[in-house]
Amino acid sequence: MEATGIGFALQAGDVAIRCNFCTIGPAGNITDRRAGRISSEDSAPIAISLRAIKIPGVEIFVEPVKEHRFVVVFRGAGLGGEVNDTDPQTTGVPPLLPVARDEASKKTAEVATEFLRQAGELLKGQPKANFHTMRGFAAKPDMPSFEEVYGLRAAAIAVYPMYKGLAHLVGMKIVGSASTLAEQVDVLEKVWNDYDFFFLHFKYTDSTGEDGNFDEKVKRIEQVDAIMPRIEKLSPTVLIVTGDHSTPSYLKGHSWHPVPTLLASDCCRPDPHTAFNETTCITGGLGQFEAKYLMLLALSNAGRLGKFGA
Repeated sequence: MEATGIGFALQAGDVAIRCNFCTIGPAGNITDRRAGRISSEDSAPIAISLRAIKIPGVEIFVEPVKEHRFVVVFRGAGLGGEVNDTDPQTTGVPPLLPVARDEASKKTAEVATEFLRQAGELLKGQPKANFHTMRGFAAKPDMPSFEEVYGLRAAAIAVYPMYKGLAHLVGMKIVGSASTLAEQVDVLEKVWNDYDFFFLHFKYTDSTGEDGNFDEKVKRIEQVDAIMPRIEKLSPTVLIVTGDHSTPSYLKGHSWHPVPTLLASDCCRPDPHTAFNETTCITGGLGQFEAKYLMLLALSNAGRLGKFGA
């Protein structure tokens, strides 16, 4: 998703890896998993410097993404995508080694190990981004498009490259060029009549949760609240507000908690609640359900499915 989101043309057999710059202390332990959320301007030349890494038998591509993120792509024979992440998901411990989960991915793990070794040498003089972790090894997937599955022409309006990549992989059209939430809604208004479904993604309620910054997360949620009247003014047949996971500031990471989901339409059955939050959603009319059913609920509420039953 990260590679596709920046426009990298993956080929069959490529293995792409989402990487995070991190900060390593003198003892070899991670002190900051995101290198202080280093700016894109500072991180890009550091990522480009890793293009100096050479490993026999493998072509290597290194591309900057955004802030602490960059992409590495291995291209060569005999590479599999089943390799464990090297990010331990905590600080105070060393990075993990890349370990293959199947026989076909052993070469990939060996190449990744050598890449990390050389990267450590190249980055050791950096004040913040003096190492990196590798997250989400993956070969290019083969999947049906969003339109083939749901019969909808879909558009994606996102700022962060990973979510543009996700949208592209499932056949959504990436529309507009926005850097703020207000600009994203500007794009939505312009293309409203051109598509059937819109995926509008807002990253920063997640990143502030990961940083453990409760007050800033509240401000980000309030940003979304403030923009909603503009979206409602477009009169969507179905409006959904949700996320892909919970990220409590208390835990500074993704969690197991059910994800609050709001679905509004002219034919949905209303419940007693007049607020949308974790507490009201516990007893909300949608109940608890697996996320895979959300699109079916959306299609039903949009009148795009046949009648229920005989």
